[in-house]
Amino acid sequence: MRLLEHEAKTLLSTCEIPVPLSSLVQPGETPSIPVPFVLKSQVLTGGRGKAGGVIIVENEPNIQPTIDRISSLPINGLLPGCLLAEQKLSIKQELYLSILINRATSGITFMAHTNGGVEVEDNANFKVWNLGYDSFNVDVIGQELADYYKLPEQTFALQDLVENLYTCFVRNDATMIEINPLILTTDNKLLAGDCKMTLDDAAAFRHDWNFEDKPAEANFVTIDQKGNIATIANGAGLAMATVDAAYEAGLRPANFLDIGGGANTETLLKAFNRLVEYPNLEAIVINIFAGITRADEVARAIVAAKKEIAQLPPLFIRLAGTNYQEAANILDTEQIILMPDLETCLSAAKEVING
Repeated sequence: MRLLEHEAKTLLSTCEIPVPLSSLVQPGETPSIPVPFVLKSQVLTGGRGKAGGVIIVENEPNIQPTIDRISSLPINGLLPGCLLAEQKLSIKQELYLSILINRATSGITFMAHTNGGVEVEDNANFKVWNLGYDSFNVDVIGQELADYYKLPEQTFALQDLVENLYTCFVRNDATMIEINPLILTTDNKLLAGDCKMTLDDAAAFRHDWNFEDKPAEANFVTIDQKGNIATIANGAGLAMATVDAAYEAGLRPANFLDIGGGANTETLLKAFNRLVEYPNLEAIVINIFAGITRADEVARAIVAAKKEIAQLPPLFIRLAGTNYQEAANILDTEQIILMPDLETCLSAAKEVING
């Protein structure tokens, strides 16, 4: 389960991790902090800055026009339900720091980089600490982090940050916390400039969670975070068969997704937005035998996804069943191709992926 930035920062602050002074802006409200401030769209997707969802407001006359602009701006098909206004910081340096579950080592990994901010995924040579769940020394990591950042005067602050970040991670059953950028201000304070946080859905029974996102249903499972193809089907049997067929075709499925019965355009569009978060995704195969979930509803979701999600990869679609002809007409109008069977979809997807 992914958290909005303001939700993640609330959890950080409860663990004594410094965050900028802020004000949550609900519809019809204005920020309670003075200008200048940074106004940020609160949506469960990346790329907000590039899309125009993060704007500095320098004076009061620009407050309402900027609120109106960001509130009505869809980012990867998502409109914000609220905005976050944060004090404008005087930035000396932008760094990167994260903590995550490392399933390969059955432990925890801290990652750091001296270059934080936008396009951090383009960085190479991250500093990495692979740790056991209870076998590491906070002071040692904090010291090594200060050496790596070349900030010896921040050693104590970084030791505290490592300890508090680990506490936040464990206390909230997180699977990943990414502080990017970790900001060093001109008056030498360290603050979490932005934060992405993912919580373990399986731990929901231990918490009274009330976040914008909800624990994922059992019918959406990540198989391979670095997979090159995603699948959408209806019914557990068909969904499993679709994943198996993708493996047999030599592809690398990222997920298992059974949309079940009664799925509508909204729920399907949400599924598309989750799928495009996979970093190596090159194709999506849709294999629907419509019953309670109508084929025309699936077609409308496909059209909406094509229009609203800029980074949507090629779609390979097989539809059959209830309202098939209506669905075919909808897709034909948008020049979206239907394929006769799953085998054809996978063959076409493989051709695109392999170039």
